[in-house]
Amino acid sequence: MDALKIIAQDSLKKEVPEIKIGNTVRVHVNIREGERERIQVFEGTVIAKNGSGVSETFTVRRLSYGTGIERVFPLHSPNVVKVENVRTGKVRRSKLYYLRDRVGKAAKVKEQIN
Repeated sequence: MDALKIIAQDSLKKEVPEIKIGNTVRVHVNIREGERERIQVFEGTVIAKNGSGVSETFTVRRLSYGTGIERVFPLHSPNVVKVENVRTGKVRRSKLYYLRDRVGKAAKVKEQIN
């Protein structure tokens, strides 16, 4: 069991971005199509964080042409090139699943003013 923990610690990225629930983030993902590679940007609100260590993931939700799209990204994946923080959200929950039922302006998270 200790050997697994050592391997897991070695595979962790050194610089992990600060991802908080309610933040609007821009995730740069490496997409492989055959032999070609490109970077796709997915921007949305972080609605959940799950797991810990190597298996830590975060869920990002956005609206695209009126349809809600959610993607789950592994935090330590080599395919996640960069995570930019666009704005910080003011929330009091650890999971924002209630945003799935909301439409329009009601689905927005208020911005935190520092």
